[in-house]
Amino acid sequence: MNRQAQAAVMFLVGAALLHAGGTNLYLRYVKAGLQPLVLAAGAVLIVSALATAWYEWKRARARKEATSEAQSQAQHEAQSQAQHETQPEAQHEAHAHPEPRISWLLVLPLLALILVAPPALGSYSALRTGTALQQPYGYLKLPKSDPIPLNLVDYAGRAAYDHGRSLAGRQVRIAGFVAVDSAGTPYLVRMALNCCAADAQPVKVGLTGKIPPVLQPDAWLQVTGTYTTKQTRDPVNNGPIPFLQVTDAKPIPTPADPYDETWNN
Repeated sequence: MNRQAQAAVMFLVGAALLHAGGTNLYLRYVKAGLQPLVLAAGAVLIVSALATAWYEWKRARARKEATSEAQSQAQHEAQSQAQHETQPEAQHEAHAHPEPRISWLLVLPLLALILVAPPALGSYSALRTGTALQQPYGYLKLPKSDPIPLNLVDYAGRAAYDHGRSLAGRQVRIAGFVAVDSAGTPYLVRMALNCCAADAQPVKVGLTGKIPPVLQPDAWLQVTGTYTTKQTRDPVNNGPIPFLQVTDAKPIPTPADPYDETWNN
């Protein structure tokens, strides 16, 4: 690509980043805390593209003026000599390096980024990836509300590593998407990430008790229940998967941020 084409592609990349960072689209790729960096990167690319285009326009204008001046001087000597020396040279400059049109296919992924939002990772990835549950450094004091609204990862950590001591006799409410393994065991899952969707890993909580008769994989549920000592091991990496004794479950819309970034805090 020539400089003008490079500037156009750079501008489109910057516009795509600004579009993603200005909407919830960026949450399908990176965690929420990186939004300022996404917006800054988009702004830098757009400014760089505009600066490149301006520089190329200025250089082309200077070249055109130099060519016009050379032609004027040549006409004073001989019109035939000017045609022999300047016109072929200009034609050679214009056609010396034709640009392959196929390079514009690089724009297609950018259009896909702007027009098509990829789905968040779901049950297919969750069942084929080992749990990312890690033992927390400590546990915050729980509120006195009943039921207690808890992050799914927080409940899983308390149930698996604190043996439910802070949950005894309390009802909790967690949310996540549904995954059902080959044996028919239902799980509530949140995908945890450190940086971006490429490193996302699931944290799973098994469901037992009053489970809805029909569970749709990838559907989001808000589940109320109590701690149970029941646990299993993840068949992928042998990590702990605690269970929740369900007393009530209801479907909820997919949240704006489908990933959970608080699992390693």
